[in-house]
Amino acid sequence: MIRDDRQDAPGAAMIGAGAVLLSLGSMNLGAAFAKSLFPLVGAPGIAALRIVLAAILLLLFRRPWRRPIPSALRWPLLAYGATLALMNLLIYQAFARIPLGTAIAIEVTGPLAIVLFGSRRPRDFLWLAAAVAGLLLLLPIRNDARLDPLGVAFACGAAVCWALYILTGKRVSGGLGGDAVAWGMVVAALLIAPVGLGTAGAVFVSPHVLGVGFAVAFLSSALPYSLEMEAMRRLPAAVFGLLLSSAPAIGALAGFLVLGERLTPIQWIAIVSIMAASAGSALTIPRKPRIEDAPL
Repeated sequence: MIRDDRQDAPGAAMIGAGAVLLSLGSMNLGAAFAKSLFPLVGAPGIAALRIVLAAILLLLFRRPWRRPIPSALRWPLLAYGATLALMNLLIYQAFARIPLGTAIAIEVTGPLAIVLFGSRRPRDFLWLAAAVAGLLLLLPIRNDARLDPLGVAFACGAAVCWALYILTGKRVSGGLGGDAVAWGMVVAALLIAPVGLGTAGAVFVSPHVLGVGFAVAFLSSALPYSLEMEAMRRLPAAVFGLLLSSAPAIGALAGFLVLGERLTPIQWIAIVSIMAASAGSALTIPRKPRIEDAPL
């Protein structure tokens, strides 16, 4: 019999849910502050700065070198780190062109796809239709559309990366726990640092940029990814996806409070439609029987 006591222990679900919500709030607040640095270092520069500084913070806090990385997890860990690097690079490019809440609404379709593609029930077509309707309302294909097409494309790429982040993160979290995010961030930093230096130059290491960068790294990477890794260990994938459905609303709120970004009524309808699809698909996913409950 195989049993994951971390998901069945009393209070584990509450801890996991709280970790996800705190992660989303921290991540979006950090993203809003990061956008203020775009005129100085550009979107690729702040993405690289966020990852590099977060890797330093996590190495200092976690000290992951104290235990070896199992050989079976080395390639999955490299994939996890590469996904982190590309996801951050793409979503910051999207943030530079479209509002936070809108970009995150598109990005959250990545986790939603994991749930929908894993099921073939008739009701799932309802959630798929809601998600597609929301995306169509956000895509710049209408005469009155105001969104930058390139920004939408970057957000769609980030959605694919977020789905891969969940899949690869689930794989490495079981064997490495919280150390997985530290090592993954190191891999991401090694991949993305040349991009940041190439686009930002000497401004990349100026005191002001570094100061704001450390705050962004903690709020947007070090804290939320550590919280999400703990949540992945305690929550089923469906519940994790359900909680992620609140990300667009939290992002829109952060964009409004910090940056003064305002969404049109159509964009709000699109965001709510995508959130409803994500929440509905997670709420109605069938509960899989535990291995110890299966008939012999």
